[in-house]
Amino acid sequence: MRRLLLTLVLLASTASAQVASPDRHSFGDASPSVAAAAEAEATPSGESSSRDTKIEASPFLRTPDVRPLRTGFDWQAASNQSFFFLGIEHGIRMSQRKTRAELGGRFWEDYRNAVSGLGGWNDTDSWFTNYVAHPMQGAVTGFIQIQNDPRGMKLEFGDGPEYWRSRTKAMGWAALYSTQFELGLVSEASFGNVGKKRGTMGFVDLVMTPVGGMGLIVVEDAIDKKWIERIEAGGAGPGKRRFYRMALNPQRTFANLLRLKKPWHRDTRPMDWDASPVKVLAPAAKEPAPATSTD
Repeated sequence: MRRLLLTLVLLASTASAQVASPDRHSFGDASPSVAAAAEAEATPSGESSSRDTKIEASPFLRTPDVRPLRTGFDWQAASNQSFFFLGIEHGIRMSQRKTRAELGGRFWEDYRNAVSGLGGWNDTDSWFTNYVAHPMQGAVTGFIQIQNDPRGMKLEFGDGPEYWRSRTKAMGWAALYSTQFELGLVSEASFGNVGKKRGTMGFVDLVMTPVGGMGLIVVEDAIDKKWIERIEAGGAGPGKRRFYRMALNPQRTFANLLRLKKPWHRDTRPMDWDASPVKVLAPAAKEPAPATSTD
């Protein structure tokens, strides 16, 4: 039973990766096709419009998605990305001998015994796992919620009460994910029977994952707003901009990959592979009209 469920989880998470970002061309890093826009500027007679501005298209530009933008939370995309992440995490757990050793036995009986073993604060994991790794997990799943909320994805650190409401919703999503990861049917309790041996499952993970995760989200938002934006405004090249975005916001970077976006993507500051995907050239100077003869 366990092996069948695990196989289904890994297959389904792989399938989720294919649909993890149904809007990946809507808010993507690529700009709309400027060639079509330039053609639309032409008058019916084939002459250029009064705006004598030339636009050069980058070879990296893609045709934009013409589907209407969502106004509400995208449950399907958020679930797909979360399930994709869940498959990755359980895939890593399967590399552990202690997890594989518990795949045999009676599934439901062992699962009930594992869940009933929840008690106390601490478990047998290291300090790093409980107070660093689990908050990182919470931050990644929190960013999954944010990047699928059309309002939340546009909010930045310092945007007032609306920002904090958005990040509280992200903490709620992280709490749901954490509860499933610890106690659900596709969890540490069902695969590996964590908790079957008393003292191996405590409340520390259920609390630190969402609470610590929200703390990391706020820290990364603040770094992005206060440091990374200043670096970019100071004229940093595209390579440095991509590096700082990824290195100083690691959890957001991983969440971007889960929705099949470029790791340095920002919903508030799109950035293409090309440093300047759209080049607007100054209007061509008009030659002076020849002087008319008065003879």
